[in-house]
Amino acid sequence: MNAKRVAITGIGVLASNAIGKNAFYEALFKGVSGIKPVSLFDTAALKAHLAGEISGFNPQDYLGQKGLRTLDRSTRLVCSATKLCLDDASLAVTQENCGRIGVAVGTSLGSISSISGFDREAILEGPGYVNPALFPNTVINSAASQVSIKFNIQGFNVSVSNSFCSSLDALIYAAQAIRSGRIDACLAGGVEELCLQTYLAFYKGGLLAGLKEGAPELSCPFDKRRNGVILGEGAAVLCLEELTHARKRNARIFAEVLGSGRGFDPYRLNKYYTRADGLKKAVSAALEDSGMPAGDISYISCAANSTWAADLEETRAIKEVFGAKAKMTPASSVKSMLGECFSASAALQAVSAVGAIERQTVPATVNYRESDADCDLDCVPNTARETQVKNVLVNAVSLSGCSTSLVIADFGGQKDKNAA
Repeated sequence: MNAKRVAITGIGVLASNAIGKNAFYEALFKGVSGIKPVSLFDTAALKAHLAGEISGFNPQDYLGQKGLRTLDRSTRLVCSATKLCLDDASLAVTQENCGRIGVAVGTSLGSISSISGFDREAILEGPGYVNPALFPNTVINSAASQVSIKFNIQGFNVSVSNSFCSSLDALIYAAQAIRSGRIDACLAGGVEELCLQTYLAFYKGGLLAGLKEGAPELSCPFDKRRNGVILGEGAAVLCLEELTHARKRNARIFAEVLGSGRGFDPYRLNKYYTRADGLKKAVSAALEDSGMPAGDISYISCAANSTWAADLEETRAIKEVFGAKAKMTPASSVKSMLGECFSASAALQAVSAVGAIERQTVPATVNYRESDADCDLDCVPNTARETQVKNVLVNAVSLSGCSTSLVIADFGGQKDKNAA
């Protein structure tokens, strides 16, 4: 009996450089950065002023007027991305199929601004004076729950909270549920909102770029000038669908989820482990699960986020697993354009991977100017590269020690075991 195959049939994305799949691809492959001065809150008293903020976002354009008043920014973002994804997949949720469709959303911070505001009111005014309608925004599964409520999706509802790996883990959970036959399709991805509370946490932790004297406030993965992250925000949702189900409704298949792997480094919280044992394990396991050697990977979508240790860790992992193929395999970081979007980053990378397959183009690592001998991969500096892209490895690496890798493949390039 052939194993069930997982197709990608729809994409919804809201990023700092573009909203919508096609606009995102256009911006991505032109090297358009979404990093800009923050407008959502005041940074005048800080040394850092930039972020990958989504501009021109109007949730009414995607969700209508009803029911938005009490929803936080992250929920509005992921619900809007879900609507775009459903439209892109031409998937109608009905009473007949809603029990066979799931939701899996990766988010680790939820809406910190909602938690902060709710708690502040309780402290200043007293617990009896808080607005109970705002309480749902303070729990981490609120965003995923609102997606199910908004679109009547009843198969299952899962929130994954695993730092920078959250959305990639959500995609893996969805793929495994489809392979096991629990559901026919799943709306899976991740979301993170930009807010003052998160910004200050990274700022006071010394993790943001530009804090040291003379250091540039710049997202430049693999570049010798890198000195910290530029924070970003975003929402990306992919429609994963069992292949036979997708074919029955004549869905367009953009790509296929082939394999995944995970690893963990029990080192230190909020510290990258440059020996990269966990990431090496995740990459090796993903390749083994997908049934392909490292040499079959056309492109690596890197987790590199412009911090010294993270970029070094990933370089070392790729070199060890890929061996002689390491420097021959394009390995770029879209975080150079989007910033570190925390839980949403890996979902945005997965969307970029599908775009690379669809457009047969590898996105660039922009802002690359000074080479680092310790990070000497082919990072596709500054300009996107047209080349054959069949299999993409997507990496996610977190400050908490978790690492996750996923292989996404060109569906047309895979042997169809079910074909006559």
